[in-house]
Amino acid sequence: MMKNLFVEKKLDYDGSQLAPLFGYVQHKLPGDSIIAFIGACDVTLEHMVDAEDFVVGAKIKSDHMLHFIIEIFGQTLFTAVSLQRLLVATAQALLDKKLRREGDDLYLDAPDGAKKLSVSIASNSSVSAMIHLGINIENLGTPVPTCALKDFNIEPKTFALELMKKFSEEYQSILEATQKVKPLHYHPKN
Repeated sequence: MMKNLFVEKKLDYDGSQLAPLFGYVQHKLPGDSIIAFIGACDVTLEHMVDAEDFVVGAKIKSDHMLHFIIEIFGQTLFTAVSLQRLLVATAQALLDKKLRREGDDLYLDAPDGAKKLSVSIASNSSVSAMIHLGINIENLGTPVPTCALKDFNIEPKTFALELMKKFSEEYQSILEATQKVKPLHYHPKN
């Protein structure tokens, strides 16, 4: 069972929050979890996980963002990236806008060019798989053209609670699906 928590207190994200046992140490939430909070985003090079962004010295910033941190124990990086894509696709479906998903990012195609709604990363720690998803609440302090929840008149906390619920249900359904199948056996024909 995945635990959900929306943190009412404003928390800024600089990348250091993507650390093993974040839910347990910071919020007394042990085990598989998804935690949402609102705050600025300014990922320092020290905490930049995406080597592609690190190499080019990318700026990952926003003055007002909705953040999600997921931690799942006993999973591989492949699983983390797959669940990251599922999280982003679920967010896209809930927003029900003309958003385009490209990998783990959401964009709004506009006449003056694509506007980025989200940032995301998945990685593994020594004990768990971790995912961060940040969604712009407003278009302030971003280094690239963006769109935001405010543009769609979407209230961040309501959206966060719905996304956490939907993702947790999907995660539970996946777990149950892995526990109801018989293993395959090789039966060569003579």
